[in-house]
Amino acid sequence: MSNQQEKEIEDEGISLLAASPSSSSEGSSVVKEEGGVGGMWVSGREAGGLPWEEVARLLTTDPSSGLPSREVLTRRQIAGYNEFSESPDDPLWKKFLGQFKEPLILLLLASSLVSLVMGQLDDAVVIMLAIVIVATVAFIQELRTDRALEELKKQVPVTCMCQRDGNLREYQARELVPGDIVHLSIGDRVPADMRLVHAVDLTIDESSFTGETEPAPKMSSTITTNSYGSSASSCATSVGNMAYMGTFVRTGRGRGVVTSTGERSQFGELYRMMQEEETPRTPLQRNMDALAKKLSVFSFCFIAVVFVMGIYQGIPIQKIFNIAVSLAVAAIPEGLPIVVTMTLCLGIRRMAQRSALVKGLHTVETLGCVTSVCSDKTGTLTKNEMTVTCAVTSEGDECQITGVGYSSDGQVVFQSGYSDLANEALTKLLESGAVCNNAQIVGGNLLGQPTEGAILAAAIKHGIYNPQDKYQRLEEIPFKSETKYMSVKVKNKKTGEVEWVMKGTVEAVIQKCTHYHQNVAVLPLSREKQQQICAISSEWGRHGLRVLAMARGTSLSEMNYLGIVGIMDPPREAVRASITTLQSTGIRVKMVTGDAQETACAIAKAVGLQVRAGTVFSGEQVDGMDERLLTRLVQEATVFFRVSPRHKLRIVKALQQCDEIVGMTGDGVNDVVALKRSNIGIAMGTMGSAVSKEAADMILNDDNFTTILSAIEEGKCIYHNISNFVQFQVSTSLVALSLIALSTLFGLPSPLNPMQILLINVIMDGPPALTLGMEPIDDDVKLQPPRDTKKDLITRQLVRNCIISATVIICGTLWVFRSEMSDGMVTMRDTTMTFACFVMFDMFNAMSCRSHSKSIMELGLTSNWYLFLALTATMGCLLAVVYLPFLQWIFQTEGIHISDWIYLLCLTSTVLIVSELRKFLDRRWEARRSGEPIRSFWSNGKKASGKPSWMDAV
Repeated sequence: MSNQQEKEIEDEGISLLAASPSSSSEGSSVVKEEGGVGGMWVSGREAGGLPWEEVARLLTTDPSSGLPSREVLTRRQIAGYNEFSESPDDPLWKKFLGQFKEPLILLLLASSLVSLVMGQLDDAVVIMLAIVIVATVAFIQELRTDRALEELKKQVPVTCMCQRDGNLREYQARELVPGDIVHLSIGDRVPADMRLVHAVDLTIDESSFTGETEPAPKMSSTITTNSYGSSASSCATSVGNMAYMGTFVRTGRGRGVVTSTGERSQFGELYRMMQEEETPRTPLQRNMDALAKKLSVFSFCFIAVVFVMGIYQGIPIQKIFNIAVSLAVAAIPEGLPIVVTMTLCLGIRRMAQRSALVKGLHTVETLGCVTSVCSDKTGTLTKNEMTVTCAVTSEGDECQITGVGYSSDGQVVFQSGYSDLANEALTKLLESGAVCNNAQIVGGNLLGQPTEGAILAAAIKHGIYNPQDKYQRLEEIPFKSETKYMSVKVKNKKTGEVEWVMKGTVEAVIQKCTHYHQNVAVLPLSREKQQQICAISSEWGRHGLRVLAMARGTSLSEMNYLGIVGIMDPPREAVRASITTLQSTGIRVKMVTGDAQETACAIAKAVGLQVRAGTVFSGEQVDGMDERLLTRLVQEATVFFRVSPRHKLRIVKALQQCDEIVGMTGDGVNDVVALKRSNIGIAMGTMGSAVSKEAADMILNDDNFTTILSAIEEGKCIYHNISNFVQFQVSTSLVALSLIALSTLFGLPSPLNPMQILLINVIMDGPPALTLGMEPIDDDVKLQPPRDTKKDLITRQLVRNCIISATVIICGTLWVFRSEMSDGMVTMRDTTMTFACFVMFDMFNAMSCRSHSKSIMELGLTSNWYLFLALTATMGCLLAVVYLPFLQWIFQTEGIHISDWIYLLCLTSTVLIVSELRKFLDRRWEARRSGEPIRSFWSNGKKASGKPSWMDAV
């Protein structure tokens, strides 16, 4: 093609682009263009309701030869490439700087700047180091989670077989345009939304879109709108003559005309929705924001109070200002972001050991706040492996078949007892299903359709191995949606007998049967017997089973009925117990699935969900609700069936409107938008798609719903530990501020020198504080309901506890300082005794802060080995500062007598004793209110429920 021709094509395309509307309206599914190009896009809903000849006419294409190359270039100017547009990505430096927008980080930055201006270089460096560590960890986590959209784009195949200019050859999938003719075969991934023109035994796995376990049979005939409901446009149900981008061809072959490409496809709609949704801030992030605001207000108020008191005392204004600002900076806990980060990292590590991979730091703690879990059915509550669970032979023998999936684990249990006759009838039934079969099970993995694999697995459990080897296949009539059965003509290699073997729906097979076996005799299949078989089939169907019948005979019109089998995707092991435990702690569990109502309700009942009137809703019903009505009903609902990705998103948003913290589980492409929007997106690690894993916040490596329980317990423990650290940090800061402020404002000598203050900050804000975040999971914390995310990190109870502990420490430390300074002069012994007293007070305070309500005797002195080692190291450091000559010179200390240590030990332990007494009185108050017996200090009863304590009533 010459340059002049290319220029003409480009000019023509640009003019068409200018003449076309920017997007199709909802009222018109076909976008028409001027200039002879014809229709450019046809929605799946519109195309499914039109004959394929009409769709081809609208798209101005020839299904037999395809588009001309010149036309393809012209259309690409208008439609663009068959790919998803990307917004320009921020550079790495900009993403890194974005981590500094957190309110607490901004407060620490201001604190560091003030310290630097006032010449306190050590404080400025420590604060900046903490900020950089926290920002770096958050930056790395963000880089890991930005790959969700990239994985979504990988679902679009790289190449496809396309017919153009009358020739069929391989093209890049991104080069497709509306009107292209694409050929499909087994193993292909559909490259764009297509209206099928020709289909031969074509089935497509659409489970990633619809949640349906079974591959959808496809045809080329016209389907009316009413046949697939009002939700078909959003891929809630399968449209029988449409193939959607990203789905997988399981069997057969087909040919279709491309109707939508790129972001106009159903897959593209998911991509746009995912781009538009922002992940909500976690409860802990909101708590940290509120804490930063409170600290800011506290700092300014503190400066004002100290300023007024200093002026009243007659202290020079500049000195007052320096003192006030220094104390305000010291009040900001620069160690808090590091401790929170370290605690969350430890939580991620613990969860990984329990088969839960958490991708975001703050996600860990959010798990402890989850109030509603919206679970997909296929692959989450169930194993996504079809299984024969029951069978009834023509003799009337009923049996249950245990085991799940395509392995040989399981056995056959006859309901009325074993007999040779019943065993022979079941053997003939399962052997027929295995012979009339095109699937294979290799190493526990299925090659073929799930339904056929389930029958093969049932035959193996009954001891039937490789039954196809006994027969030579002569002819096959494949399953078709019109006939609803499959049959094969086989020859017995030993006897030479030739017969037909059939399997299919009960209605289709019975129509071909004239006789059945009963006690060795062959009897006519009467109408009463047919009604009896159909009644059993209907009952099984109401319980969510797919029922297939088997038959044999010398003629397709005179078959002998052999029996029926019930197939289902059974619930995973221990799912029912996990759901019961979640519900007992106040967490609502809801099933959100694309399956039919009967199947969804059957599985919901099997896993312990309450299914009653007013708790089951369809996707179509969700469409008919306004936001207000949906918000009112969604909390009590337990099952949503026939839902699309957009429905899932509405459900999640409605729950969040009710102040629910939502955990959404899923494994398919249809789940990714809801996974991203939910507070906690949970994907399946084994069965889940790469897209769902990248969009989720947490991945269950073992695909076990029960792992969610462990993750929620860990989340509760993490917040519990962070709260313990905050109590310790605030009480320590109160003591330090009060000692310095009181001594300065009232003209007293400083009880500690600057180097001792710096060492206290390093020691007490270091290992002991960090190890409070490593406290083991408390069994009582597991049983607590989800925490109220509206409550701040610093609660009234926490402030009360801090004031009690700080008062004891301040009084004790000032007592030691005042009693040692009997001569009115501050000596090295005076500061050494005061320094040692302060450090030992904080060591006992750290022990008391391990729990708000449990005694140290209940927890065990060494149950937290990290804290035990940290306190041991702190004591060793204190002894080194007091007795090593080099450190004595630096910190201005001197050695003290063993009697002094005994005196300090008795005095400083009072903070632990007072804390234990406070916990005992709290429990006594709560026991009196609830009527329960009072728990002793060393018992292992239930933890406090969070009711008002005796001090709160004052």
